[in-house]
Amino acid sequence: MRTRLVILCALVCLAMTVSTPLKAQFRQPTSEELKMTADPMAPGAAAVYLNVEEAENDPLHFGSYYGRIKVLTEKGKELATVVMPAMKSGDKIGNLKGRTIHPDGTVIPMTGKPEDVMVSGPDGQQVARKAITLPNVEVGSILEYSFQIMLDDTPSMLAHQGTLRTAPSKTIFDADSFAAPIWNIQGPYLIHNAHYEFTPFRKYMYRSENSPEAHNNVDSNVNISLIDDRGREVHSLLWWQHLPPDVKMNISSGTGYSLDMTDIPPAPAEEWMPPIESALYKVGFIYCYDKSAFTYWMDEVKLWSKDIDKVADPSDAIKTAVGGLIAATDSDLDKAKKLYVAVQGLENTDFSRKKAGSVGKQPKAKTAKQAGDTWAQKSGSSEDIATLYLAMLRAAGLTAYAVKVVDRDRDNFEAGNVSLSQLDSTLVYLSAAGKQILLDPGEKMCPFETVSWRHSYAQGVAESAQGASVAATPMQQYNDNTTMRMGDISLDAQGGVTGQVRIIMTGQEALRWRQEALRYDDDEVKKRFDRQLQEIMPEGVEAHVDHFLGMGDPYSNLMATVNLKGSIEGSKDTAAAKGISLPVLFLGPHGHEPFVSEEKRVEPVDMRYGGRVSDQITYRLPEGKTTEGGPQNSNIAWTGHAQFVVKTTASAGQIVVSDTLARAFTFAKQDEYQDLRGFYQKVAAADQEKWVLLDGTAPKSN
Repeated sequence: MRTRLVILCALVCLAMTVSTPLKAQFRQPTSEELKMTADPMAPGAAAVYLNVEEAENDPLHFGSYYGRIKVLTEKGKELATVVMPAMKSGDKIGNLKGRTIHPDGTVIPMTGKPEDVMVSGPDGQQVARKAITLPNVEVGSILEYSFQIMLDDTPSMLAHQGTLRTAPSKTIFDADSFAAPIWNIQGPYLIHNAHYEFTPFRKYMYRSENSPEAHNNVDSNVNISLIDDRGREVHSLLWWQHLPPDVKMNISSGTGYSLDMTDIPPAPAEEWMPPIESALYKVGFIYCYDKSAFTYWMDEVKLWSKDIDKVADPSDAIKTAVGGLIAATDSDLDKAKKLYVAVQGLENTDFSRKKAGSVGKQPKAKTAKQAGDTWAQKSGSSEDIATLYLAMLRAAGLTAYAVKVVDRDRDNFEAGNVSLSQLDSTLVYLSAAGKQILLDPGEKMCPFETVSWRHSYAQGVAESAQGASVAATPMQQYNDNTTMRMGDISLDAQGGVTGQVRIIMTGQEALRWRQEALRYDDDEVKKRFDRQLQEIMPEGVEAHVDHFLGMGDPYSNLMATVNLKGSIEGSKDTAAAKGISLPVLFLGPHGHEPFVSEEKRVEPVDMRYGGRVSDQITYRLPEGKTTEGGPQNSNIAWTGHAQFVVKTTASAGQIVVSDTLARAFTFAKQDEYQDLRGFYQKVAAADQEKWVLLDGTAPKSN
């Protein structure tokens, strides 16, 4: 035992001191780097990365990380805190070094140790990580760091490497003993030089001019077997990439895979772009039991379907519950609706209310192993409830299939990423009344036949009568998502405003606020609604929601009653000098229509869902006042995509303005952007139209 321990310790020390490329060397900064105060390739940037290096060695089961950062502004000093990759209990940090180099060349070495910090994870939840903080950072400093992470079973890996020549018997490693990396290449800051390496097990080294997506390269002289989490032997190393067209992966039969890139721009940050994860440069590797991504999905969807059918198998308890909820005389659609209402009424632990000031820990929800567990507990996660609904439909004798998709607010489906773990949410397809109906039972407060926009036009996998396959859900219909705003606004002679607006919502906006009401108490929901209202109010006018109607009933319209007070602030132009400047369109962005300021577009436009917003505002004028100026009735159209209509009706003492913005598109490609922008420029111009409130006779209708 003592001898083995000494050998393993020696192997660990060897790995932790391995030379380049696994251990990056600190570099002497150039005089240009020290003097740099701005970067012409990133105007106004808080910082830039001079170098980023990452190397993973799977046989040695450890990784090496290196970075150099130039701080250009006060905000850039935040990068002095370097967050390390996710680690498991037992993982070790080695060869940790860091230093700060001031513009005059003074070097301050890091002496602190890694500390525990909480950071926001991919799903928005706080997760624990290790972090280091570089010392004495100033604007103009260069930050430099390097470290290695050795995973908890590295000693056994190293021992295996050392005895490979003398141990002909097969060695088996389970799924916890190997991992292929994902290189997240693009981030918030410009990167001037980036280098990545991945050394896989020799058995999976690239050896021929095969397709870059599948490398089934078995080396019979390497007597190892990798077994995945289902107990299947791994046969291939697959990889997928999002890279510029002119960037190519370097593949070597001796060392594995590497990538070099220069002048990587910051991550795009455009209005209404697809989820950032789908736009970033990255490369991902995966050990797979299949020989290609295509055959993987053909095989894996069948296994997924088999698994979910097993969980959703109707138990006697579910059949009994279903019998008590429906009647034999109900139509198939009525049966499905009654069962939908029943599962929606269960506690959905993903939407449980977390009120401010609550004391104590929430009880941890039990994970349902079978659909019947969820019914017995009267609670479950969104996934549990969706699976329960599937089981209940089948218990009722209805034809229903499972669907699982990538949430569209998080990422897009990546066929090259051969892992079901990229999928987020389960939905249900129901065959009834001669049609296929997509249902979203795991989305709390989502009415029957309504689907969250995150699950619309989303890709994933689906069951069907023909078998399971990769599939996509339908797009939202814009007429299903409406907001009607009806206001009665009284003006006094000095431009004072009082009044009320009723806002009636259906579809996605109603669903959003009902879910907010599940997460927060009434006062917090009102505060959040008020903040949104203020974005559409004229300057000088305050809006506060008085109450909601229909908040707890997803099958009614959701209405907010809003009280207004304040004063219209007159403009300084010549016309306004004669009276009070009054916006023709009382509700609107008032200067920040989307896309107007963006001349060009890098990413497609993703508006999440189509919809229609209609306003009907009645202005009640003070006695003896009239208006001058204002627009003619207008009809602005982007044919086949969107339309904006304004109509004004005037009578003694009042003006009624009606307008509707209907947007029938969800996505717009880059080559459609100029047409889209032209439409919104015209809408923005209409939003800037003014009347001037004057002494005089009543205005005439346009």
